[in-house]
Parts: sequence; C-alpha cells; structure tokens
Amino acid sequence: VHLFEALHLPGGVLSYGIPEFRLPKKIVNHEIMLLSDLGVFIHTDVIIGKTYTLQQLLREFKSIFLGTGAGAPLLLGVPGENLNGIFTANEFLIRVNLMKAYRFPEFDTPIKKGKEVVVVGAGNVAMDAARTARRLGANVTIVYRRSRAEMPARAEEVQHAEEEGINMKLLTNPIAFHGKNGWVQSAEVVSMQLGSPDERGRRKPVPIEGSNYEIYCDQVIVAIGTMPNPILKYSTPELLLTPHGNIVVDDQCQTNIPGVFAGGDIVTGSATVIEALGAGKKAAIYIDKFIKEA
Repeated sequence: VHLFEALHLPGGVLSYGIPEFRLPKKIVNHEIMLLSDLGVFIHTDVIIGKTYTLQQLLREFKSIFLGTGAGAPLLLGVPGENLNGIFTANEFLIRVNLMKAYRFPEFDTPIKKGKEVVVVGAGNVAMDAARTARRLGANVTIVYRRSRAEMPARAEEVQHAEEEGINMKLLTNPIAFHGKNGWVQSAEVVSMQLGSPDERGRRKPVPIEGSNYEIYCDQVIVAIGTMPNPILKYSTPELLLTPHGNIVVDDQCQTNIPGVFAGGDIVTGSATVIEALGAGKKAAIYIDKFIKEA
C-alpha cells in the first residue's frame, strides 16, 4: 500500500486542521507510525493530478482510493475581502497547526496575532479557528447570519467557545471589510432576520434594511465552508462528479472508473473525521474484493 499526501507531513486534516488542544499531534503521529510499521509506504509533497495523474497511477497500481477531502475554502465575495489580515480558516489553521506559526521565529512561518478578531461562520471549523485565535491572545467575536438554533457546530463546541470568553454576534452578516494601508480595520455588518425555509429546511436569513454598523477588528477569519479541490476535475475529466464537484460512487465506494474508489468529504461534502474513517474502512473491504477478483 502506498499513501500519497499533498503536504509535507502525513495525517491530513488530523494534522493541519484540528487544533492541538482538541487532538494532540502525538496521537496522530503514533497512528501514522503504526501504518509505517505495517509496511505502508508514505509519500509526502505529492499532488495527485499534478505530480502524478490518475491515469499514471492506474498503470502502476491495481486499485486506487481517493480520499482527497473538500479542502478548498469558500469565500464571502464581499468588498475588501482581499485586505491583509483576512484569512480563510484553512490557511489560518494550517499556519498554526502544521507550520507551528505560534512558535515563530523558532519556526519559519509567521502568523499575525490579532488583538480583535472576527470569525465568520458557526460550524466546527469556525469554533476551532476562534478558539485557536483566543489562545493566541485575541479578543474573538464570532459573526453568524442565522440564530443559535441553526448553528451547524456541535453544541459542546459552541459551549466550549463561550466558556473560553468568545463573543457571539448572531443574526449578523458581513457585507464589506474596510482597511487602511492595505490592512483590515473593521467589518461592516448588517443585522438579519429569519425568513422562510431554504431548500435544506433552514430558515433563510434576510437583511434588515438600514441596520448596518461596523465592528472594529485587526484580523478576520472566514470559515463559511469548503468545496472539493478542482485539480482532479481538470486532470481526470472522465471521472464522474456531482454539480458541486464531489465524486460520484456506487454502494461499494467505486467510481465510474473501474478500480478507482473514493470516500470521505470528497464524496459526501464536509462531514466529520469519524464518517471519513468509516468510509475508508468500507472502501477497503471492496478494494480487497476487487483485487482478489481481478
């Protein structure tokens, strides 16, 4: 078995996404060591679709499992989002967790430690980003366009964030960011009210006209969701995808390309580590069956 990892350390989101205070890296490193001891060959700094194409791998291996996740961040698309001091949660957490920016200059990757930080979003990743910024010394405010009842983060994650002193501005949505000399200085927000349910059954947030105001901040972390990286889409056009870019699989985790299997966020969209692990275990059973019957 050969494992290809795009970054310089294996472990995926366990290494770069989940903060140390939630998942100590010594646990992740121990699991990786166990894989190596079993004889798994781990290759880092390899991007499938760039370093090697799927077609090249199929000529060398009997079967392939794609567990590339949904790591490309979604953006707000509002004026000022390109100001310095505005990060996506992906970049912020990678810098802090994987690149050890919190120990700069001992490690090479710098991180701007904000004093007043606005985190946009209310999922588990938003809570991780907010709690990480808090540990770096910031006063943190989470801005979310719906009410507490619609927050997608687990209840215990929200509770932990509040216990750590993180502020919540609910029914609030950023519409622009303002800055000076290229650096963010404030988030312009508008108050929201909940209207009729959307296609997923959640009540749609509607702006309240004339309710705009500004929140001072010197750092913003955008955590409103992710989508699959489009590299595979462009390098393997024959791979069947959903309109959102997720890989289509059958009930045995196999794609439309024989011998190519997939699971986790790249199939389901953003979910949990436990669900991704389950998909990998399920796929392993059918990959073994496929190879034995080939």
